[in-house]
Amino acid sequence: MPTSEERMRILQMVSDGTISAEDGVSLLEAMRANDDKVANTYSQKSQPRWFRVRVTDLTTGRDKVNINIPIGLVNAGFKMGARFVGDDIEGVDFEELAAAVRSGQTGKILEVEDMEDGERVEIFVE
Repeated sequence: MPTSEERMRILQMVSDGTISAEDGVSLLEAMRANDDKVANTYSQKSQPRWFRVRVTDLTTGRDKVNINIPIGLVNAGFKMGARFVGDDIEGVDFEELAAAVRSGQTGKILEVEDMEDGERVEIFVE
């Protein structure tokens, strides 16, 4: 959006007769369109880029796995992974997990502890 000062300058030019009212409207619209392009560019840069999976040994506290996957590969991975995992992981809804990723949610989206294997699995979107 144009600043108040910029809008006032355009309105003053219309009032002085330096430019027509139509030209003033065109200038304001062009400034708004440019600001929208800048805002869209910024929001695209802030979209999540990585899907991170970390598996930690509960006994030692050390990472067994810490991998970053480009977010663009995640949707295909969900489809393939759901076939292999099935209902093996109790309490994990893969559709809900996929929806969280697709919606652009960031931060930790899953944490599961497997006491049998002594592991904690955490999934982050960054």
